[in-house]
Amino acid sequence: MKKTHYALILGVSSGFGKAVSLALAGDGVNILGVHLDRASTMPAVEEHINNLKSFGVDVHFFNVNAADPHKRTDILDEIQNKIFPEKENPSIKVLMHSLAFGTLRNFIEEDPANAINQKQMEMTIDVMANSLVYWTQDIVHRNLMKEGGKIYAMTSSGSQKVIPYYGAVSAAKACLESHIRQLAYELGKKGIAANTILAGVTDTPALNKIPGAMDLKTAALRKNPQGRLTTTEDIANFILDNYKRETNWMTGCIIHLDGGESITE
Repeated sequence: MKKTHYALILGVSSGFGKAVSLALAGDGVNILGVHLDRASTMPAVEEHINNLKSFGVDVHFFNVNAADPHKRTDILDEIQNKIFPEKENPSIKVLMHSLAFGTLRNFIEEDPANAINQKQMEMTIDVMANSLVYWTQDIVHRNLMKEGGKIYAMTSSGSQKVIPYYGAVSAAKACLESHIRQLAYELGKKGIAANTILAGVTDTPALNKIPGAMDLKTAALRKNPQGRLTTTEDIANFILDNYKRETNWMTGCIIHLDGGESITE
C-alpha cells in the first residue's frame, strides 16, 4: 500500500531545517514544521511556506516553543486527529531536530551576574537536547512513525571541543548525541533509524549569534580541503538521498558532513 510521507521538522524556518524542508518538499514529502518566530520575521516564514506549497505538498507550520510539553501535545493531537485522517496511510517518515535556542555565556566571569545561571543552563539543554526525546516518545507512542522512519539531529564540533561562550550549547550537543545513541538502540526493533549529523562550520543565523563566529568561519575555510564552508544544502542533499532508502542499518552514528573539515588540523 502506498504511504503518504510527512517530515516533522523542529526548527523549520531557518538554517538547516529550512533547507531540508525545501529539499524534501521538492521530492513530494509533506511538511510539518515547528518554529518560534516574532512578528518581524514572520514575512520570511510566510514566504518559505509559499515556496514549500509551490511543490504541491501539504504544509502545516506551528509557531510555538517546541520545548513546551502542552504545545507538543496540541500539535500531535492536530496531526493525529485532523491532518492524518484526510490522507491515505500517512506516517511521519522523517523527524528532524534542528533547534538552535540557547544561552551563550561563560560559566565563570569576574562579575557573577554575567555568568550563565541554572535556569539558562537547564533551558539550553532542555531545548537543544532533551526535547528530541520527548517528541520521539510521543510520536512513537501514537504510532505516527513506522518501520523505515528516520530521525536526524543536528550536532556540532562543540560537543567535543571548547568554544568561548558555547559551554551550555556544548553540553546540549554532547547530550543530544547520547540521546540519539539510546534512541537508536531502543528503536532498532521497530525498524526506525536515529542518527546525529555533524555539519562543518555553516553560515547560518545560529552560527552568527556566537561571539567570534567570523574566526570560526575563517578557521574552517583554512582547514577544509575543498576550500569552502559547509552549506545547509549539503546537509539537505544528504537527507534527501538517505531518507528514502528502506534500510535502518546505519543508526546510532555521528555522521560527519563537512567536506573533510574535521580530518585536518
